[in-house]
Amino acid sequence: MTESPVATESPVATEQAAETPTVGVPVTGEATINVAEVGTFGQALVDGEGRTLYLFTNDTQDSGTSACVDDCAIEWPPVTSQGAPAAGAGVDATLLGTITRADGSMQVTYNGWPLYYFDEDTAPGDANGQGMGGVWFLVSPTGDMIQ
Repeated sequence: MTESPVATESPVATEQAAETPTVGVPVTGEATINVAEVGTFGQALVDGEGRTLYLFTNDTQDSGTSACVDDCAIEWPPVTSQGAPAAGAGVDATLLGTITRADGSMQVTYNGWPLYYFDEDTAPGDANGQGMGGVWFLVSPTGDMIQ
């Protein structure tokens, strides 16, 4: 009997993967939403790893749906959770919720706004998507957009 070769990752691939934060909230478990200082914008919502979260003004607050699908959801990945999201430091737990996306995943909402990441934010505290296209904004601890 011969043994099958074992695939290994190159050190370069492993280093590159470690430099780029994963997009989306954990595949298993609940998302944790926190409040942190984000750049010069002050206190804003971040995930459990400190990655900045956004709302999309093309969404309708409290509609239960997301207007960001297909290519939009690649550039602006939804914040998802398996189970109820957890309120971390500075977050009003009564404003946290979820909606069900067309693919069946649960997207986290805050004050009725679906939450998203921006794919060009590469480190905790980055806010490269702030004001993008006049429709993407950071979210304040009260659940309002930060302009």
